[in-house]
Formats: sequence, C-alpha cells, structure tokens
Amino acid sequence: MLSHPDITPEMKQRIDEIIASHKDTPGAVIPVLRMCQDVVGYLPVELIDYISRGLNLPRSDVYGVATFYSLFSLTPRGRHTVRVCLGTACYVKGVKEAMDRIGRTYGIGSGETTDDRRFSLEAVRCLGACGLAPVMMVDQHTYGGIKPDQALEILEKYE
Repeated sequence: MLSHPDITPEMKQRIDEIIASHKDTPGAVIPVLRMCQDVVGYLPVELIDYISRGLNLPRSDVYGVATFYSLFSLTPRGRHTVRVCLGTACYVKGVKEAMDRIGRTYGIGSGETTDDRRFSLEAVRCLGACGLAPVMMVDQHTYGGIKPDQALEILEKYE
C-alpha cells in the first residue's frame, strides 16, 4: 500500500505501471527512481519503500541509490528550479547580491524550496556561461548580466 499526501491515485497508477514494466529488469533501480521522481516531483520515503517492495529489493539498496545520486531528491522540489552561478566570473560581477535578494524575498536559502513549492533555489559552481556573467538559470532558461532587481523581475514571470 502506498499512502502519502503528495501522491494522488493517478500518480500511484503511473508508479505501478513503471514498477511493473521494470520488475524483472536487472539494474532497474535508477530508471525506476528517475521515472517515479518525474511523476511525484521527489522521492518520499514511503515511495522508496513501495519501489523496493515492487522490485523485490532491500529497502537499503534502493534508499542507498536514491541518496547517492544528486539527481534524486528526498524532499519536495519547487515547480521551478532556480540555479544561481557562484563561479568566479559571476561572483566578482555581483551575483551574490542577486542570490541574497532572491533568498530574502522568497524566504529560502540554497538547497531550499518555498513553502508553496513555487521555487527551489540552488547555488552552483558553474553554469558554463562565463561570458554572460553574472548568470542565473530558471529551469532550462539562462539569464545573463542579471542584477538583483532583474533577478526578481525574471522570477515573477514564473508561476
């Protein structure tokens, strides 16, 4: 039985389909975790237990994979992931002020998610766009030359 307030009956049905289609596939833990995380948005412990039972694997094995890879999140994530580059080029051009302003405005720090699950904020070491410094990404969109006020204006476009 899978019971969690963030998992709807439709999500559970999709999770059951994912597990059933990979049940007898060796090495299926990573793809099953990834697909289930795509369905729910993160991997609550109850879901990890459910996956381990469905794949007939020890809970510790599945939990170990889920906690080892940074691709997986055991805490709720925001609808939008905001990545702020703190690499040298961005840092010297003032990106820290933009990150601080985002944090104060939305009440979150790096690695945290807003209470309404609108945003998850991540500080990253490099986004590979030094020529655009300072840089911020929202989901897959890259924004360069950002100032603190611009960062907030950009985020207001995302619901």
